[in-house]
Amino acid sequence: MNTLGLSLQAAVMWEANKPFSIEEVEVAPPKAHEVRIKIVATGICRSDDHVITGGLVMPFPIILGHEAAGIVESVGQGVTSIKPGDKVIPLFAPQCGECNSCLNTKGNLCSKNDIGSGVGLMPDGTTRFTCKGKAIHHFIGTSTFTEYTVVHESAVAKIDSAAPLEKVCLIGCGFSTGYGAAVQTAKVEPGSTCAIFGLGGVGLSVVMGCKAAGASRIIAVDINSDKFAKAKELGATDCVNPKDFKKPVHEVLIEMTGQGVDYSFEVIGCTETMTAALACCQYNYGVSVIVGVPPAAQKITFDPMLLFTGRTWKGSVFGGWKSKDSVPKLVADYMKKKFVLEPLITHTLPFTKINEGFDLLRTGKR
Repeated sequence: MNTLGLSLQAAVMWEANKPFSIEEVEVAPPKAHEVRIKIVATGICRSDDHVITGGLVMPFPIILGHEAAGIVESVGQGVTSIKPGDKVIPLFAPQCGECNSCLNTKGNLCSKNDIGSGVGLMPDGTTRFTCKGKAIHHFIGTSTFTEYTVVHESAVAKIDSAAPLEKVCLIGCGFSTGYGAAVQTAKVEPGSTCAIFGLGGVGLSVVMGCKAAGASRIIAVDINSDKFAKAKELGATDCVNPKDFKKPVHEVLIEMTGQGVDYSFEVIGCTETMTAALACCQYNYGVSVIVGVPPAAQKITFDPMLLFTGRTWKGSVFGGWKSKDSVPKLVADYMKKKFVLEPLITHTLPFTKINEGFDLLRTGKR
């Protein structure tokens, strides 16, 4: 157990719509049932950008980042499942094992999560980060844009010691979220037709999940046609750019498939595409899954007849996986080459170039 604070570099977001500032930050030692992790690799996710733009409301100043892998540096009192030196993935969707969602076989969004409430603190109501004498908030229990972070024991999974951390960090969010939305939440069946709106890393992971589940037709939808080659490489059978049509995209998809798709996935976080994804699935037994984080303070208006005829509209957080149980298994599956992660990695940058990384995300070049 390390009782010393660490002084190190972290990317601090002092206020909305400003660049990250690389600062010297103090990281306190882990308290009881907490783990301090040396972050080796972290991905940049659109959800981090949503905080910067105000689409996902969180308190400032804050250390963002939630898709990562690292090595345990020290543990607090009472931590039994993890020891220093273990390779781990932090979990933004924790698994306490005691709440209703954890105890229910159908649930995976543990009540200890900080996604909806956005408190920005550890479970005991305090922070482990300080910078220039100011307390810095945590982001959804993870905060990975830093050399070291502290997480609760329920929010970290021990993984295979041979796993390449610069690849499996994607299992901490993007890959698991998309792949699981198809195989876990929607439970796509062999021979079915699917449509995926949005072809970022998560959308491409949905494509991979649909292919793994045996879907016979996988339609990839994006307004950036540059994304289509990779989508096809990963299993998409058709690609549609809504800008190429005068009619609404859901009508295009219904015409392409006869009656609409069996499964649709919205992987953008935009209310217009959420309703389009619902409308493009088969009127009676179609299932539409919301995977993209919804923008704050926006409401959806839709014709309730879309649901009355039998469609199912559902959401998916972290692909429906129970995180602590599933992440080690997903890493093991990657090690057995059951799926690939390499095509999802477009750029590898040093930590100090984090602002350039976000520029790549925003211009669609990731």
